[in-house]
Amino acid sequence: MAQQFNPQNIKKKVSVLVFLKGSTAPLVLYVENPQELYGELTQLMKTASNVLIEKDTQGPIKRVCFAANQIAAIAMQEEQYV
Repeated sequence: MAQQFNPQNIKKKVSVLVFLKGSTAPLVLYVENPQELYGELTQLMKTASNVLIEKDTQGPIKRVCFAANQIAAIAMQEEQYV
């Protein structure tokens, strides 16, 4: 028998996906304020300078560091979980 899920129990979390040049899979970053990180990274992509980005995150990746000029794309992803 299939389980019945109460829609009130379904929660959402948002992650920021960072696609780096030469990498096949994106970095999936869980942070407290994903909108802020998304805005920060898109601003850094607009600049021509090579800035080192270092962030503490809340997901499986605890700390990440990469160069701003290596970012190919950025996305926000919403996930549902119970």
